[in-house]
Amino acid sequence: MKKRIRIGTRDSQLAVWQATLVQQLLKQNGHDSELIYIKSEGDIDLQTPLYELGVQGIFTRSLDTALLQNRIDLAVHSMKDVPTKLAIGITPAAILKRASYKDLLVYKEDPSFLNDRNAEGIIATSSVRRRAQWLHRYPGFVIENLRGNVNTRLRKLEESNWSGAIFAAAGLERIDLRPESSVELDWMLPAPSQGAIIIVCRKEDDACRQACLPLNDADTALCTTIEKDFLRTLMGGCSTPVSALAEISQGKVVVRGNICSLDGSALVEVEKIYTLEEAADAGASAAFELLENGGAAIAEKIRNQGVAQ
Repeated sequence: MKKRIRIGTRDSQLAVWQATLVQQLLKQNGHDSELIYIKSEGDIDLQTPLYELGVQGIFTRSLDTALLQNRIDLAVHSMKDVPTKLAIGITPAAILKRASYKDLLVYKEDPSFLNDRNAEGIIATSSVRRRAQWLHRYPGFVIENLRGNVNTRLRKLEESNWSGAIFAAAGLERIDLRPESSVELDWMLPAPSQGAIIIVCRKEDDACRQACLPLNDADTALCTTIEKDFLRTLMGGCSTPVSALAEISQGKVVVRGNICSLDGSALVEVEKIYTLEEAADAGASAAFELLENGGAAIAEKIRNQGVAQ
């Protein structure tokens, strides 16, 4: 008789949606499971900016601890929240097919300011990456910190005098909360692995790994791994303004990435095309080229400012 699989999740609406999706997919393959709710540090402290919390794994650490303590069998994460190096004893079980990787702006009134690079206003986000890219494009704006789950952030925006706030499109769309007053920021490169969901398990738990294997999307796994390799090579984390996107097109892998100074004043980007045979080293290769072409100076400045983890 198959054991009942315990799926660990944060208790936010989006996290539960993701875990429920995994539960449904497992059920389709004949596996019984239950959801186990666990609070993360990132959910408990909603005031401190993420980059001041030592954010590597802040939304995944509690679940990973429960996994290693055998209180759950699987943990479901937004992959962009997962550190570039998993905890010892934990391994990926599956990466689901990616949803939208894009960032979007939810605006309060007229979004015509997006067409004016000299516009002024207030934009809210807790993401250092979004903050830096926004200021690079719109240096006249003030950035306000915005923490909390998706529902909380939308409510804070409604109650504020901000021009708008930046969200991940996938997060809003998955729980059917994307407002009509929103627009995709096609010029903004996403966080590495944004829009993807990862399932992790204990390394020795072969039964759970085998149960999850059919849920893995090979193309998403390849592209998000490249993006994480890019981030790791730049020694980045959630507190470093590093963006990356890998896409498969006509049998090739197109990798785009950038690193931006914290105040948005400097940005260095790279775009490379690799064959599928070269894909295993594509993330690191693109990152090294970025470093050689000016990225190293920005990365060093960020480290000296004591923000990068």
